[in-house]
This record gives sequence, C-alpha cells and structure tokens, in this order.
Amino acid sequence: MALRTISAKNAAALDKDLMSAGAFSIDQLMELAGLSVSQAVFKLQPLSKGKRILVACGPGNNGGDGLVAARHLWQYGYQPTMYYPKQSKNELYQRLTKQLKDLNIPFTEDFDAALKQTDHVVDAIFGFSFSGEVREPFPKVIEALRDTKIPVLAVDAPSSWNIEGGPPESGPGKGFQPSALISLTAPKPLVKWFKGRHFIGGRFLNTEMAEKYGLDLPPYEGLDQVVEVNVEGLKL
Repeated sequence: MALRTISAKNAAALDKDLMSAGAFSIDQLMELAGLSVSQAVFKLQPLSKGKRILVACGPGNNGGDGLVAARHLWQYGYQPTMYYPKQSKNELYQRLTKQLKDLNIPFTEDFDAALKQTDHVVDAIFGFSFSGEVREPFPKVIEALRDTKIPVLAVDAPSSWNIEGGPPESGPGKGFQPSALISLTAPKPLVKWFKGRHFIGGRFLNTEMAEKYGLDLPPYEGLDQVVEVNVEGLKL
C-alpha cells in the first residue's frame, strides 16, 4: 500500500483539527503517540536483546511522547532512563514526569554516561515543529546520537532534520542517520532521505479526516498501534 506524506504546515493543522472537530484532547493524542513509540521499541528491541532504554526528551510535544513511551516501556518490563534537561512547566508534562518518578524511573543529566549503559535510544528531542538552530544542551546530544553504534529510534523526525528538506548540511545533525524512525499519524517529506527501518504510528485518524488531508490509513493489524512500511512504498 502506498502512503502519502504530510507537510509540517498540514501536520500542525491536522493536530488542531483532531483537537477541535475530532474531539480529542492533547492528553489522548500524546498517550496514543507515546504508546505507538513504545510498541515500535518492542518490535525493534525485544526484551531478550536488552532491556535498557535511554529516552532523550525535548521540551515540547515530541518530548511528551517520549515521557509516555517510557511509562509503557516500564510496564512491558524494560528499564528506561530519562534524559530530560529542559523540563516543561506545563501541567501535562509535569504529570507525565511525576508518573515516571512514581515508578522510580531514573532521570539523568549525564547523557554521555547514560549512552554507554543502554541497549537502545529513543530520540524524542525535536519533532515536526522544529526549526532554526539546535540550542544547548542538545548539540552535543545529537552529535552523540549521530556517532553512537547503539540503535536509535527517532520520533517523527531525526532531531535537527528539516521536515521538508531532510538532514542538515552543517551543524550537530549533519550525518545523523538513526537506525529507525516512527512517523506519527503520517510520514513527513523528510522520509525520502531516511535509510533505516520506518514505522507509522498513532491510530487516531478517521476516514473523513484522512481524506481532508489527502492521507492514507495504514493497514494496522489487530491490537498494533504501529505498522512497518518501506520508504519505497511512499508517495513522496
């Protein structure tokens, strides 16, 4: 099945539509997105291959998806560690953070040390709304993700990539090519430059909303919140 991509502008408009005409709350959308991320990790990194998951979270919605994913991963039997240096004062993010702390999930400020003691990384730093320069403390983090041999799952976009234009030609993200990507709701145009395993996640679109934005509903199976697709099967 061929899947069409969605621009950053339309992705933002779609989110607004989901929370107005679609009657979803941001809590619901973030919960479903984070659940999808956790299922992608489960497919990429079975518990038998290593339980330690480092989740790097940015200050926005992408980071919120990472917080939710970590809670689900803990419930599956993984051992998540959180790198969340710019914690939001937003009440939703504070609640998600408290839920993790109530599970005694550790938070670290030393990304390099945590990276040396993990089996898999979730890059939930920057998503489809990212633009401009990468600000501290994230340049060194993205460089470390670029250089590590440990598998990395990027959430919606490899951090620092331009949603329309793909990987940056300079800066910390130059040469960053994570091993896997999960596109939430629909793939973004950047996937034409992506070379790893690619998942679609987030089962919150109805047929009418999909048609409005010219999107295809992925062939999710059973209880799955994710489906793996080949980049070759996308309508770019």
